[in-house]
Amino acid sequence: MTMPGQALAAAGTAVAGQKIWRDELIETVKLALPIALTQLGQVAMMTTDLALLGRLGDRVVAASALAHTVLFAAFVVGMGVVSAVSPLASQAFGARDPRMVRRALRVGLWAATLIGIPLSLSQFYGEEILIALGQAPEAATLAARYLEGLAWCLVPAWWFIALRGFMQSVNRPEPGLWITLVAIPANALLAYALIYGAFGLPRLELFGAGLATTIVNVGMCAAGVWVCYACQPFKKYRILGGFWRADWPLFARLFVIGAPISGTMLLEYGVFAAAALLMGWLGTAELAAHQIAIMTASIVFMVPFGVSMAATVRVGHAVGRRDAAATRRAGMTALALGAAFMAAMVLIVVAARNVIPVLYLGSADAANTMSLAAMLLAVGSTFFIADGVQTVAAGALRGLNDTRVPLLYAAICFWAIGFTVCYALGFPLGYGAAGIWVGLSLGLAFYALLLIWRFHALTHRGYLPEIATPV
Repeated sequence: MTMPGQALAAAGTAVAGQKIWRDELIETVKLALPIALTQLGQVAMMTTDLALLGRLGDRVVAASALAHTVLFAAFVVGMGVVSAVSPLASQAFGARDPRMVRRALRVGLWAATLIGIPLSLSQFYGEEILIALGQAPEAATLAARYLEGLAWCLVPAWWFIALRGFMQSVNRPEPGLWITLVAIPANALLAYALIYGAFGLPRLELFGAGLATTIVNVGMCAAGVWVCYACQPFKKYRILGGFWRADWPLFARLFVIGAPISGTMLLEYGVFAAAALLMGWLGTAELAAHQIAIMTASIVFMVPFGVSMAATVRVGHAVGRRDAAATRRAGMTALALGAAFMAAMVLIVVAARNVIPVLYLGSADAANTMSLAAMLLAVGSTFFIADGVQTVAAGALRGLNDTRVPLLYAAICFWAIGFTVCYALGFPLGYGAAGIWVGLSLGLAFYALLLIWRFHALTHRGYLPEIATPV
């Protein structure tokens, strides 16, 4: 080949390479966008409940926070396990094995039910749990009333997560978003009616708020089942076919992948709960400022969380096709997308750090809290980026069925590093609230770096995990 011919061939190869990466980016965005919007819809429902309960007074708001602490600890256990539906179903979809896609969803629904029954029953002992944890009896009693209404929301909520994982794995996440968009006003209307006794319904206050959440979750679950059973392209998978058939090998595989996800979520949830406790030791203003900054971070976090779920699916598809190059490309594209979004969000949050606290408080009497919140939002700039990147990297690793090593990393980074630095900077070294946030940021940054390194190390050598095979 002549020199001009070689140059043209090289240019053609470069253009083709750029197109492959561009196509991967487009597919990731198309998948991640409805997932992220669905997550933001979930936040909207929680915010609506809090706003409605806030009109009943501070004691009720405090009790609802305690109730959510008990519920969320149980919720995370099942959420991690059913999250394993997505990588298993995605790998099967990539391998063009529709029967295995159905089996992955089926064992996820089994797991949600079997885990959910005892954990749902445990919610009826919320008062005893909270008193044992040192909470005031009055607050524990109010929280228990809320938990009585919330108790049975776990199983339908986990079923909906499993159904969403199935829908995402076959590249159709949009129905999850439409169901959530309908659920937002339905939840607001039902919660209002049951809390305050509107439209001829009884006034149930905290119990009514919990009951409304349960009813809405049951409705979302039923809608998800109907869509997956009766609508294209899901109908061809016959998701309820052979539902009662034992599938213990795949059930065990689901737990092997999903249980470490639950453990990682609990470790992360635990360190943030511990940080809130440390803030409470500093004072009420510090705790309130911390909650404002964390709530802001949680809202922004929903977008990279959507990218993370998309990364699991895209990596899983490539694994199912046994395409090592596409596996690496899918993960790296998602990481770049998550990092770019969070970097942009950091610029916006830092620029608006003095405005954001006003949206939560809106009172000149809370000037000290507003000032502290603005400071934490500025200090937490690295926190935002690290949090976004770590969740995307974790999602990419789940597509490789790699969940046990990230669990070990979480224990080291969140507790040995993060919590230790939080406490040391916050108290012995006297940096207070800023020191606690620096500790959280440092733990998340180490975790993100280790997860990125792990994904790079695995995919650089062309690693592909074994995938479930028909029995």
